Amino acid sequence: MKIGILLGDDIGLEVVPECVKVMKAGAARTGLAIDWVPLPIGRAGHEEHGDTLPAITEKTLHTLDGWVLGPIGHAAYPRNDSTWVMPPIRKKFELFAALRPSRGHPTLKSIHKDVDIVFVRELTEGMLYSETVVAGSAEFRPNDDITIGMRVITRKGANRVAREAFEVARTRPRKKVTAAHKEPVYRLACGMFAEECRKVAREYPDVTFEEAMIDTISMKLVMAPQQYDVVVTTNQFGDILSDIGAGLVGGLGLAPGLCVGARQAMAQATHGSAPDIASTGSANPYAMIMSGQMLLGWLGRKHNEPKAVAAADLIGKAVDKVIADGKFLTKDLGGSASTTQMGDAIAAAVSQQ
Repeated sequence: MKIGILLGDDIGLEVVPECVKVMKAGAARTGLAIDWVPLPIGRAGHEEHGDTLPAITEKTLHTLDGWVLGPIGHAAYPRNDSTWVMPPIRKKFELFAALRPSRGHPTLKSIHKDVDIVFVRELTEGMLYSETVVAGSAEFRPNDDITIGMRVITRKGANRVAREAFEVARTRPRKKVTAAHKEPVYRLACGMFAEECRKVAREYPDVTFEEAMIDTISMKLVMAPQQYDVVVTTNQFGDILSDIGAGLVGGLGLAPGLCVGARQAMAQATHGSAPDIASTGSANPYAMIMSGQMLLGWLGRKHNEPKAVAAADLIGKAVDKVIADGKFLTKDLGGSASTTQMGDAIAAAVSQQ
């Protein structure tokens, strides 16, 4: 397999190496051959090539099976300069779904116990400008008193993200999908999304399917999240729900993510670049490591490569062990370990299985 390494900005320079270290330990343990390809992006990409997504990086990504992307510190980038932007990787590579697990751990503080949900968020449509528009803007202001924003839903986009959600559900014990929308109000936009979810559901008789209004599921997630297994929804709704899910289990430091397309996937933790703690060695590598774990598992299933699936399983068990032991956890998890110490402990636990 060919997997890219893109450090990103700020704490990305610290957590991505820990993710790769753990992935390499899993690959070594199962005999999985990986060709690792470092590529510049973000601030480093701009310093080296004059663009946050250098042409060499974009060209090389097309040749890879997947890549690990660290957080991008775009909030601090200069404005009004098209070379300083959030790299539009999701749109350029048709990474149409974000898989965002919210899974609690018994030994860590959280609002609820026994939470285990995967949010499947559509990424290429909806209202979010950076992910839906190749050129121009999805918002405009015809005069100083009016602003108009556009929302795009297509049958293709809705169908493929629904299908990904059902495929994810098939790998889980409960095998249940909840489609979250607001069809009674947005009868055409959410209506089309709901129609496609229902069509796909008929192809998966082994998976339980239900629908929920976006406002109702937001309330129920806070009150009783244990009733949900896989939740599929549109872009902006998914952005909000997955952050609620992260809050339920302890915060964004425990929120990994995987952006998937038809043939490629990108490990990308949900959290930002956290410039306030960059270079302190205190960043929690959990979300980035588990994003890498998800990448191996997805690639293993996509390419029918049992060694990759086995490596992902080893990493998952190793992370659970290190958290349960509680000896090598970063400060936000109640410990005193550094980013590197926690990564080392997880890599060692992988190798010892």
